[in-house]
Amino acid sequence: MALKHFTLEQIKELNGNPYVKNATEKYINYTEEFKELFITEYRSGMMPSEIFRKYGFDTTVLGKKRITSFCMRVKQQIERPEGFEDQRKYNSGRPSTKDLTPEEIIERLKQQNEILRQENDFLKRVRYINRKQISKQRKG
Repeated sequence: MALKHFTLEQIKELNGNPYVKNATEKYINYTEEFKELFITEYRSGMMPSEIFRKYGFDTTVLGKKRITSFCMRVKQQIERPEGFEDQRKYNSGRPSTKDLTPEEIIERLKQQNEILRQENDFLKRVRYINRKQISKQRKG
């Protein structure tokens, strides 16, 4: 099933909601405050779609799948030690090598060396096969 995209009018409406950090054509980023309100209301027995309506969201625009996914995601986030804090800013990009111990650095270099040896062996085989093909063409 394809993701339901928002129209420009719907995006403006969503961005106007105080509980939305940012909304684009494809996604909505909710505030931590809304997530906390949501989990509190949900634990008190309210249905997810009722909670969204209560805080000014049009549930027909969001759709059932987005609401269900949000509910599942919030339940998972509440279990994390970080809570609702967005972790993407801490987990992006290549891991830093500055924090490695000397043993870890040696192990990483050994692995890199082995990969380079394998690549070198492969290239040697390719060159050998190419030379064979060229010599066959010259003889034939």
